[in-house]
Amino acid sequence: MNQKSPSFATEYDPQSRYDDLARFEPEFWKKKKLEQMSKAEWELLCDGCGKCCLNKIEIKGKIKFTNTRCRFLNCDNCLCRIYDHRFEVVPDCRNITLEAVREKPRWLPKTCAYWLLDNGYDLPAWHPLITKRADSVHQAHMSLQGRDVISETEVKNYEDHLIDWPDL
Repeated sequence: MNQKSPSFATEYDPQSRYDDLARFEPEFWKKKKLEQMSKAEWELLCDGCGKCCLNKIEIKGKIKFTNTRCRFLNCDNCLCRIYDHRFEVVPDCRNITLEAVREKPRWLPKTCAYWLLDNGYDLPAWHPLITKRADSVHQAHMSLQGRDVISETEVKNYEDHLIDWPDL
């Protein structure tokens, strides 16, 4: 994705990623393994849900999600406010790489396209690559948009914010 400034979350139009899908092989995600995908194909797999930006803690070898989000995530559009500089500003921000997708215990949500495809599942019907609409993830209520989440800056104890949403 071409994201240029700290105001990315207000200037970037997520739909622009799906406006020119004709340049990609139809249903490339069914024909290629993750490691065979181009950078552009890889980026298209991200549905823009924002759930990977939820803070998590490990308890007894299992990853537990909290309803606390990175302070730079805009929950109105589920975009990072500092996308281009996120790794410099947030040292523990995770890059979604093949290694990260396969990491145990699983820290990506179970609706994550990377995790789904790597584990032999297909994309869900609401995924933007299927619908050709970036907002379909929000309309299906599969993103953080409209959910009860708070900024990590408001948290004293993450264990007080554990959640068990079915899509995590």
